This record gives sequence, structure tokens and C-alpha cells, in this order.
Amino acid sequence: MRHGNFEPEPDHRVNWRIIRHLTPYLAESRNRVLLALTFLLLAKGAILLIPFLLKHLVDALDGQSVQSLAPALLAGLVLAYGAARFSNVFFAELRDTVFGRVTERAMRRIGLQVFRHVHSLDLDFHLNRRTGALAREIERGTTGISFLMRFFVFNIAPTLLEIAMVVGIFLYNYSATYALITLASVAAYGFFSLRATEWRTQFVREMNAADSASNTRALDSLLNFETVKYFGNEDFEARRYDTELEKWELARRRNRLSLFGLNGGQALIIAIAQTSMIGLAAWQVKSAEITLGDFILINQFMLQLFLPLGFLGFVFREIKGSMANIEKMFELLALAPKVVDTPDAAELEMARGRIVFEDVNFSYTDNRTILNNVSFTVEPREKVAVVGSSGAGKSTLVKLLFRFYDPDKGRILIDGQNIHNVSQASLRRAIGIVPQDTVLFNDSIFENVRYGNPRAEDHEVEQAIELAHLSDFILALPEGRDTLVGERGLKLSGGEKQRVSIARTILKRPPILVFDEATSSLDSKTEQAILAALRDIARDHTSLVIAHRLSTIIDADRIVVLHQGEIVESGNHQDLLAKGGHYAQLWQAQQRQEPSRQ
Repeated sequence: MRHGNFEPEPDHRVNWRIIRHLTPYLAESRNRVLLALTFLLLAKGAILLIPFLLKHLVDALDGQSVQSLAPALLAGLVLAYGAARFSNVFFAELRDTVFGRVTERAMRRIGLQVFRHVHSLDLDFHLNRRTGALAREIERGTTGISFLMRFFVFNIAPTLLEIAMVVGIFLYNYSATYALITLASVAAYGFFSLRATEWRTQFVREMNAADSASNTRALDSLLNFETVKYFGNEDFEARRYDTELEKWELARRRNRLSLFGLNGGQALIIAIAQTSMIGLAAWQVKSAEITLGDFILINQFMLQLFLPLGFLGFVFREIKGSMANIEKMFELLALAPKVVDTPDAAELEMARGRIVFEDVNFSYTDNRTILNNVSFTVEPREKVAVVGSSGAGKSTLVKLLFRFYDPDKGRILIDGQNIHNVSQASLRRAIGIVPQDTVLFNDSIFENVRYGNPRAEDHEVEQAIELAHLSDFILALPEGRDTLVGERGLKLSGGEKQRVSIARTILKRPPILVFDEATSSLDSKTEQAILAALRDIARDHTSLVIAHRLSTIIDADRIVVLHQGEIVESGNHQDLLAKGGHYAQLWQAQQRQEPSRQ
């Protein structure tokens, strides 16, 4: 799904709408942009003055009365030439320095905008994303934006201005032939560069796609290195990675060969133009139509003109490449999350913490229903457990409660407020969760716990650690609470990670608690200790427990049994056992397996 009016252009066209997206960032720093443009004009004025100074210097030295040339005049011309050279470089550096802050600020703002937007996208996007490719596309996109802002403003427009001024000088001071040669060569150069660069953009795209694919393959393999080692598939992973690298190598080769053709054609046009201009000027010097100083002036102007013109070809190529790079990033920004706040979304007002699932229907795909007319209530301070076999829809209830998805039909209420009509931020502030699969940041244990409430004081974090029975474990570590947990928490066991998650939720202290298989990775002894702690913190909270192991929820006020997306039973532990239905069958099956966990 997309929003706005941004649509990627076909491969053979420059997507000029990208420029429009950048104008607000230029307008935000308009004073700096104007100051940078002033320095640009001064630099261009200095470089246009240089050929005239050289002309007068050569004519003065070439004349019959060179011996009588006033030393002061000669020194003045030499110093003026040096000052013009220095001014050109000095004002260009000032221009870049002043404008640098504009591009850096824009990169920061756009980077933050993309970061926030990716976090705002729905769960479906994150389940299907390729993290490596996404990271490379964002990186190339922000770099490309910096290039576009700098070179579009300070290279393309100034070069066109310089061309116009040089043509005017040739037309006014010399014959129209010089102006026509200049215009014809510039037109030929521009036309060839445009067509050739459009042609080779496909190779830039192929190269970027191959680069993203190889990076994704490498990152995916490294993130799952344990699985690779379990199955002894290092060579298999290397072959898959090399397959992607082979595609990247081929794409790079095509890109390089196309660049050779482009550079060769541009060099030929420049050589023909300069040869024509120098040949004409030399002939006119020989016939005394112009002076040797004029010859030097024309030659210098051609050198100065084709130097930025050659660079303009590079800039145009890079702009095309940059636009190809940032198209993906703007397509990403054009993605609209499926779950959004309503325009008049209010803050969730927590009173007692009553949760109501009312005729909730949901399916991830059209051909498979996950929940079918599910209705139940969790009263304030009540502990309700949802049980059922795998695939019954238990965890989907949690995703709907957090509003990662919206129900296809029905509604979910908290204290009488439809969660569809409140802000997602206020909803998620009110709910704490201990998930089945805990993923930690590559930071210290202490900071991973503090993530539950980043504003918490140290003593509050320590208290949460104590309640989660993490203290003894942390004290036994050589670096204590400053121990790094590794990427995704891989240095900790499943039970240790789960206790960190429990401590996070304790620190958050939300009015509603959700436990999704919260003790599934714990041994029996630790499980009992954690369950006691959870009972303590849940005493004054509304609790929804998703459970697979029924022994953990026998104290629940009510147990809801799901089967194939429908509620088939509801009641407390004893009542459900007495019925002899689905719950009783699950209980008996698990009791036979229970000794294996001891």
C-alpha cells in the first residue's frame, strides 16, 4: 500500500520528483543556501577573470615595447592573476563549508524520518523484510541525497551559467564561429551524456540489487550461525553466498564496461571541440586577426569550460546513480502502515483495566481463518488464561490486543474504549508483555532491563532485577550488571533471557499484563520461583496469560480453551477437568509428559 503521490519512474527516465522532495530541506536553511550561492558567484567571477588577465599579460610581454613595460604594471597583472586563482579556490571552499551544514542537517532529518517510518510500519512488513537489503538501501539513499543536494545546486546550474557567459564573451569579442563551436560541442556532449547515462542506469540498478542480495545473504547466514554449525552447512552457505557474489561481479563488470563507453564518447567530443577551437584561433593569430593573448584567452576559456563540463558528465552520471539509489528509500517512505491511528484518536484512559473481546474474527490470509467469533472478558484484577493446541490462535489474540493487526470483524474494548479509536502509543503504554521469544539489544544486562522504562532510576532497575530472580545470576558474572549480552542476547540462555524480559515488564509496571508462554524456557525449579514473582506483581493487575504448559495456569480465575480459532470451553481448572473435554485431554497428555521436564 502507498500513500502520497510518489510513484517510481520507469527505468529510462530521471525521477525529478525526488528533487521536489528535497526542496523543503533547502528552504529550511535558505539563509545558508543564499550565502553559499553568493560565494559560488564570487568563485565563478574569479575564474572568468583569469583568461583576461592572462591575455593582457601575454600581450604586454609579446609587444615590441616589452623592455619599456612598467614593472608596476607587470607586477600588478601577475598579482591580480594570483589573487584571482586564490579567490576562486577560497570562495569555493567557503561555499562548501557553508553548505555542508545544510546537507548534514538534511541527511540527519531524512535518516530520522526513515527510521521513524520503518518503526511505524505494521508487523507484516517487518516479518517479510530483508534486514540486510533494507539497511543498504537506506545507507545508499541518504548518501545519494547528500550528493544530489550538493551537486545539483553547485555544479549543474553554475556550469550552465558559465557556458552562457563564455558563449557571450566569444560572440561579443570574437567571431560567431567560436560561439557556434562552443554551443555545438556543449549540445553534443550533453545529448550524448544524457542518452548514454540513461542507458547505463539499468546496470547501476542491477549492481545495487546484486549488492543488496549478497549483503542480505551474508547477514542472514551470520545471524543464524548457530543453525549453520548445528547442521555443518558452512560450505553450503559459502556456495550460496558465492552465487550472489557472482551476480554482483557480473553486474559490476557490465557497469564498468558501460562507463568505459560513456567516458570514451565524452572524451572524443571534448577533443574534437578543443582541436577545432585551437585550430581556428591559431589560424587567426597567423593572419593577424587576433593577438597571441587572444589565443591564450580562447585556449584558457576552453580548458576552463570543458573542465566543469567533463565534471558535469560525472555529476550527471552520479545523479542518475544517486536517484537510482534513493528510489528504494522513497518507495519505503511511500509505504503506508495498515494499522494507523484514526484522525481523532484519543489517549486511552485507564480506569479498572477491563478487557473485552467481542465477536472477534481474524485471518492473515483470505483462505485461512485464525479466529472465528471469539468473545470473552477479562475483568479488572482477574487472571484469565488462554490455552489450546498449536495454531489455535492464542498468540494472535496478543497481537490484536497490542493492535499489531486490526480484527476483520468485531472489536476489542479496554474499559469500554474501542482500541481502534485510541492512539497506539497510549494503548501500548498500558500493556506490558513477557513474550515467548525474548530478543535483547547488544548492550549490558542492566540496560536491557532498563529498556522497560528508559527513565527509571538505577535503584528501580535493581528492584526489578531482584523480583525477576536475576540478582544471583548477575552477581556470578565477572562483569556483573555491565555484562554485554551479545547480538540478540545470544550470550544468555533462553531462561536467562526470559528473566530479563520479566524484569523489563516489572519495571514498566503497566496496569495490564500479558504473558505469552512466559516460562516456556525455564526448568521446573526456576519456573516455580518466577511464577511466584509473577503472581506477586500481577496481584493488582489485569492479566492475560497465553499458556501451552497447563501446570502454570491452574491458579487462573478463568481458563479459555481455543480450538481451531473458536472458544470451545471456559471455566476454572477444576471445572474444566470435571467436564472431561478438550482441556481435560490436554491436561492428561501433558501430565504423562511432565516427568521429562524434571
